[in-house]
Amino acid sequence: MTRTQTTAIELEPQTVESTTNLQRDAAFNSSDQDSILQASRVSDSTVPDGGYGWAVVFGCSAMTFWFVGTTYSWGILQASLLQQNLSSASTLSFVGSVTAASISFLAIVNARVIRLLGARTTALLGMTLLALGEILAGFCTHNIGALFFTAGIIMGIGVSLAFMVVSVTPAQYFNKKRGLANGIVYAGGGLGGTIITLVMNSVIEKVGPAWTFRILGLATLGTGLPAAWLIKERSPIRTATFVEWRLFRDFKFVVLFIAGAVATFPLFVPPFFLPLYSNSLGLSSNAGAGLVAGFNFSSAVGRLICGLAADKLGPLNSLFMSLLLSAASMLVIWPVSNSLGPLIIFVGINGAANGGFFATMPTVVGTVFGSARVSVAMGMIVTGWAGGYLMGAPIAGYLLEAYGGEHSTLMAYHPAMFYAGSMALGASGMVGLVRLYISKSLLKKL
Repeated sequence: MTRTQTTAIELEPQTVESTTNLQRDAAFNSSDQDSILQASRVSDSTVPDGGYGWAVVFGCSAMTFWFVGTTYSWGILQASLLQQNLSSASTLSFVGSVTAASISFLAIVNARVIRLLGARTTALLGMTLLALGEILAGFCTHNIGALFFTAGIIMGIGVSLAFMVVSVTPAQYFNKKRGLANGIVYAGGGLGGTIITLVMNSVIEKVGPAWTFRILGLATLGTGLPAAWLIKERSPIRTATFVEWRLFRDFKFVVLFIAGAVATFPLFVPPFFLPLYSNSLGLSSNAGAGLVAGFNFSSAVGRLICGLAADKLGPLNSLFMSLLLSAASMLVIWPVSNSLGPLIIFVGINGAANGGFFATMPTVVGTVFGSARVSVAMGMIVTGWAGGYLMGAPIAGYLLEAYGGEHSTLMAYHPAMFYAGSMALGASGMVGLVRLYISKSLLKKL
């Protein structure tokens, strides 16, 4: 009697006939025999490694410019709203965290949305909601509840849709250059953060935060929608289930799931609190904006470097190194950055390491678990980031307030720094554990 196994992800039409036998009777407890992983390898051998894929990469990178750049520039708006006494630093950072956390809360649902609407329509919807949330937020800068709904929830839904599209679509076009492709896509976010931060600070000084929100929304509509139109799937993605539960029986998946969940707690602490920290150093708001811009530029460079490193050294090795570098910068450099010089060094190192996490994680998922299941597997892993996205920066804000607040001494920031650095260090240890579990050869490309 023939037993048919239903997989969570199937690519069509290129790989259906060639992988049918591979997808039957495979034993999941051996990753080399995993039918979907084997199907992915067959599919990856036929991808063009370029062609229209570069247009898709350009479109994804332009989308990332807006949704990542805006998210990472929240610290500038937060500082401006804090000066208006709208709310506390922890509450305002929570608004920015809701936007980012929506990526996690809606990740699995968005994988199904892509299946139902297609990547292009999903991308267009995401950019439209992002811009709409920004425009509406411009009318809510004196009401923290309304700001939660517009800048937090509406923008968050748009960001989450866009994030899932750019995370899963380029993998259909690239195999050997997959790390580079993902690096270029996410470097757009670092570049966006750099430019948006610098422009945003200048616009806030001239027209205030309300019109800054509106201008940002109109610019997102004008350039984000054409970029979204470039997105096209090479082959339709069919999702049989929201969650592939059997992945939780895989040691590698479980540890990477936990590592990603822990790693997201410190990610937004530096960009959200650099403006406040620089102000505590006696620097101007322009200097604070410049530091956030430098952080985002370093992030763009780090995403490209880690993307290339993923192709040359292996995605797991690259992910481990980026998390370890992030931890070291927050535990060693940031606490002694009591002047502009050391702070610039911290911004450069931490920004690059921070960007490396985002650039390498999709490549890690596609390589370790198979490009054919990248949509569902990535959705599951990103769902685990919800706690870090939502509470990572607010916890740092609570620690800052508990030890004296932003108007106290620089020592008041140290608990938040050590908290963020320790989380990054723990995440790097778990990624290192997975890497050694797969192979104890330290020189092997993984």
